[in-house]
Amino acid sequence: MSSIDRSQSVGGTRTYEVRTYGCQMNVHDSERLSGLLEDAGYVRAPEGSDGDADVVVFNTCAVRENADNKLYGNLGHLAPKKASRPGMQIAVGGCLAQKDRDTIVKRAPWVDVVFGTHNIGKLPVLLERARVQEEAQVEIAESLEAFPSTLPTRRESAYAAWVSISVGCNNTCTFCIVPALRGKEKDRRTGDILAEIEALVAEGVSEITLLGQNVNAYGSDIGDREAFSKLLRACGKIDGLERVRFTSPHPRDFTDDVIAAMAETPNVMPQLHMPLQSGSDPVLKAMRRSYRQERYLGIIEKVRAAIPHAAISTDIIVGFPGETEEDFEQTLHVVREARFAQAFTFQYSKRPGTPAAEMDGQIPKKVVQERYERLVELQEAISWEENKKQVGRTLELMVAEGEGRKDDATHRLSGRAPDSRLVHFTKPEQEVRPGDVVTVEITYAAPHHLLAEGAVLDVRRTRAGDAWEKRNTARDAGPKGVMLGLPKLGVPEPLPAVTGGCAVD
Repeated sequence: MSSIDRSQSVGGTRTYEVRTYGCQMNVHDSERLSGLLEDAGYVRAPEGSDGDADVVVFNTCAVRENADNKLYGNLGHLAPKKASRPGMQIAVGGCLAQKDRDTIVKRAPWVDVVFGTHNIGKLPVLLERARVQEEAQVEIAESLEAFPSTLPTRRESAYAAWVSISVGCNNTCTFCIVPALRGKEKDRRTGDILAEIEALVAEGVSEITLLGQNVNAYGSDIGDREAFSKLLRACGKIDGLERVRFTSPHPRDFTDDVIAAMAETPNVMPQLHMPLQSGSDPVLKAMRRSYRQERYLGIIEKVRAAIPHAAISTDIIVGFPGETEEDFEQTLHVVREARFAQAFTFQYSKRPGTPAAEMDGQIPKKVVQERYERLVELQEAISWEENKKQVGRTLELMVAEGEGRKDDATHRLSGRAPDSRLVHFTKPEQEVRPGDVVTVEITYAAPHHLLAEGAVLDVRRTRAGDAWEKRNTARDAGPKGVMLGLPKLGVPEPLPAVTGGCAVD
């Protein structure tokens, strides 16, 4: 096929677009998919191409009831484009592909490739095979073929990066289908993790986020319950690594040695995402969450005692089957006691293939909505009160890229505090680049962000800022290749499609 048939081709080179749905693990996998395609000679399509790339890849999520409807709606939108452009290819991967392997091509016969969560490294080969054989290729591996971190990567940022320490999950939460799709937990060797971090730091990365479906269960393969705390302490010894975060832990595996490692390792940030899901012991039992309210609040108390300025966030599901008003009141009680800086709240929705979807006592939508609104109102008030406590504090911010949607209009920049709170600050006269560090005084608090309206107190240019500048210079000069970094600074916000269990356990 000639290049004139491909409206987004660059100099005859085939272009690609990756659309990501779901959790942090999917975002990280998409970095690998982009790296694989660029390693195979593809070039990313221009922003806003809206399906005009030569190859469009959907990296899907299966944790919501309407995930398949969303996928097939998007595939339907692309069908006429594909029909009018010979040579265009569409690939579907991720959790929904792993689950619905046999139905995707039947429902959308214009799809060229279907691949699962365990064999993302096969994408370029499958695309080529589909092109040569002129028929759809469906290949779903039942177990992990290669740890994702061994694959090429195209990262979106020069200064912050995901580092995957494990894949899969050994839990059996009744609302979660992820273990069935991602498999049992498999840990990476500590030496491999630290070697990847050191390589990232050598490239200019100054913040890393350790990633796993259940990060603090790390070490279960070898029976070392302190493996995760040892990993945190080892990260503290890496020169040039300024910030370490992790997501997401499970209360069941959250041990005192992890709290001590967080408190005693200077570059481990005072921030913790600890999924609650429900404050009711009967509901937690029905969810197969192996902790109860007392245990959960005990962890929060210990973290606050060891790290007084820690910002703690959580996930909560409202309206789980069988949840009574008394059960819901227990969730509100935990929210009041824990005083979360932020909570990602979700109305329960059936996930096909999960035990909870077949449970008795499904809650009427009207009841769920009313409870949800009460929870959101309470948490909004607490978030605002907790943010107001930051006013007057002097904080070091790592300057972020793309975090402040109104920065241009307000002549501000944005950054993340050590506890990951978002801060908008007055743009200084001195040049400041993403990855650099500024010192500011907080003057105003809103429920979801802080303002530093005075002059910046200090600007520290960093190797991370140098890396960002180098990357952007190279990008302006021509097509960019495989980069280092992360789509957002700090722990990325869970996307709306995610409840607990998919990298946010």
